[in-house]
Amino acid sequence: MNFLDLIKESFIVLKTNRKRTFLTSLGIIIGVASVIVVMSVGAGAQSLIFNQITSAGSNLIGIMPGYSDEEGPPASMFGIVTTTLKHSDAEAIAKIDEIQAVTSYVRGIETIQWSNKKTDATYVGTTSDYTRVEDADTEIGEFFDEDAHKSIERVVVLGWQVWKDLFDEENPIGERVKIKRESFRVIGVMKKRGVEAFQNQDTLVFIPLASAQKLLLGINHVSMISAKTYSENDIEFAVAQIENILRDNHGISGSQPNDFTVRATAQALEALGDVTDALKFFLSAIAAISLLVGGIGIMNIMLISVRERTREIGLRKAIGATSNNVQSQFLIESIVLTLVGGIIGIIIGASFSAIIAFIAKYLGYNWDYVVTIGSILMGVIVSTSVGIIFGWYPARKASELDPVVALHYE
Repeated sequence: MNFLDLIKESFIVLKTNRKRTFLTSLGIIIGVASVIVVMSVGAGAQSLIFNQITSAGSNLIGIMPGYSDEEGPPASMFGIVTTTLKHSDAEAIAKIDEIQAVTSYVRGIETIQWSNKKTDATYVGTTSDYTRVEDADTEIGEFFDEDAHKSIERVVVLGWQVWKDLFDEENPIGERVKIKRESFRVIGVMKKRGVEAFQNQDTLVFIPLASAQKLLLGINHVSMISAKTYSENDIEFAVAQIENILRDNHGISGSQPNDFTVRATAQALEALGDVTDALKFFLSAIAAISLLVGGIGIMNIMLISVRERTREIGLRKAIGATSNNVQSQFLIESIVLTLVGGIIGIIIGASFSAIIAFIAKYLGYNWDYVVTIGSILMGVIVSTSVGIIFGWYPARKASELDPVVALHYE
């Protein structure tokens, strides 16, 4: 028998026992599909993170309270309340020549009420530079100015969705809404922005920083400062300047660690890329375990097949088949079985990944559908390797059968 004859014979044998063939290859199908889905979803999630960060701007610098090393996130990212940043730090940063705009933030979640209508929203205390830092603008009315922050004015700018929920897209300028027990006069509505930086920008409302600190939160610190440079080339110098200024402001000297963290967009992308790559590898390794289980299942079924076809093997050897012919026959059957399972797994995995990407995009996330040639090749190579590795032993057992004994096997 030549190679093509062996392949044809393998398909005939596998087709004869369709149910057993399907159940045997199921482990390979699930394993390969799982690896494809994990790699695709991992790449999609990575693209989502990168798209969300880059959508905010590549020339942004974030300053957060709390110390962190070069690789790790600041303490505030773990929900640990730190009060080391003040708005005076932002005012000092604004004096750096390379800084185009800088703003501070505090946040809270509260029910916003107008007349008999209510909606839950996140209120953001910030400054007039918010629109320049975030490249945002109003659709109706205007954003508050710096005097509103200094004089603790009770004014509010509504996010697009909040405006729609409360006012049904009617003009809200001059109306008063309640946040906690405080009444705020509506002076503007933001343009529709959707999801940016993992936050639905349309469900936010904006009030002057000092108003949020004094009237709603009872604090004098800020939760974050965001600065925007004139260009990406200014980032590295601006970060060094910010660190020097804040160390002076906070009385930190010598080898004392910072009580703040400065991160540029590029640094955040690099750190998150490392995290998502490690997560993809870890999840792929877990999914690959099912390939091992599927391989063991194939080996067991092939051993049973050798026993069931003992008389057939004896007959083949009696009419001139060599041990190598028998071994090749069973090995190719195993490879064909796993390869077909691998191809089906690739199709299922790619289809399922496409459904996930479609749902993510439907929900408004900037999610890329990614199924790489590398992941497809890996599915083919792995499934073929499983067939060779776990098919070799049963094929070897078959080739070692004595034809006389095999012909008399019952």
